[in-house]
Amino acid sequence: MINKPPLFRKAAIIILLLSFFIQEVSIAQESSSSRIQYANLDDFKLENGSVIRNCKLAYQAYGKLNSKKSNAILFPTWFLGTTNDLVDGVPGQLIDTIHYYLILVDALGDGLSSSPSNSAEQPRLAFPKFTIRDMVESEYAMLTGSLNIHHLYAVAGISMGGMQAFQWAVSHNDFVDKIIPIVGSPQLNSPDLLLWNGELEAIQRDTAYHQGNYEGMPPIPSVSMMHQYAMHSPSYLALHISRDSFDHWLIRTANTVSFDWNNRVRQLQAMISQDIAKETNGSLREAAKTIRVKMLVIVSRQDHMVNPLPAINLAKYKGAELIEMDSNCGHTALDCENEKVQHAIAVFLAGSTVKH
Repeated sequence: MINKPPLFRKAAIIILLLSFFIQEVSIAQESSSSRIQYANLDDFKLENGSVIRNCKLAYQAYGKLNSKKSNAILFPTWFLGTTNDLVDGVPGQLIDTIHYYLILVDALGDGLSSSPSNSAEQPRLAFPKFTIRDMVESEYAMLTGSLNIHHLYAVAGISMGGMQAFQWAVSHNDFVDKIIPIVGSPQLNSPDLLLWNGELEAIQRDTAYHQGNYEGMPPIPSVSMMHQYAMHSPSYLALHISRDSFDHWLIRTANTVSFDWNNRVRQLQAMISQDIAKETNGSLREAAKTIRVKMLVIVSRQDHMVNPLPAINLAKYKGAELIEMDSNCGHTALDCENEKVQHAIAVFLAGSTVKH
């Protein structure tokens, strides 16, 4: 055997390790995309009477459904997100997939499930308006029809996913045992409505949007800047983006577009209309009386994107467990207080009382 120089051996080891790393990344990416399945809902009737033709919901499943089908947890997507975005932080981290059967589901309008961007029969703005309640009803139809699941142990979700979790508690409160809304809201209040209507107006009035008939993915800087400003607290932005780096950050932020604008418009309209207290004359206190599920409500005190007060109030009316994050990360506080939230969720799902 020829003795190779130490430097050569080190280089060979590094190359070998890199090849393993690249292979693992490739496998992880492939496993995420290859896990996506589709449930066909045929023509799906919406709350406003319109119909989504040949409606499909995309989903990914992790873990194993037990023989009693009693360990299923549904986790819908957030605003501007898909199940591919959830894969990095939910299976095995927020939700234990050894004990629970986790179903990540793409909400209507996210580009994987039926959306303005992928509908052959109802493209662009011909795609009908839908609500958070419609998202929930489509998920219910997927579970009972395609997956033959007639009860959920829990529904959890982040941001718009949390809004869906709250809606599940009133739309199908005998179908679910527990809900875990994270930085979501049961009823949008004035700060939320100001932000989301501002984004909607900015999109619709921009010439690049071209009344929904744009080509490609044109940037609309005003919307991107507005969204980023609300994502974190002002103190977070001041600490993490220096004056010297601001111009570069702003250019990158203003010109980064990763979500179809018509999809964004329809999901914005869904959030703007969200109110679980529609049947109780807008009273969250009265709506709380109709809720039978157990709730672990998780909010961010410094959230400038989804105001925490409606969720806090509902938790108090219901006597539900409440976790209040208070970092300057704002709407993304979960990234900064992840261990705290992971522990709370694990304890709550196990049936114990969360200790604050």
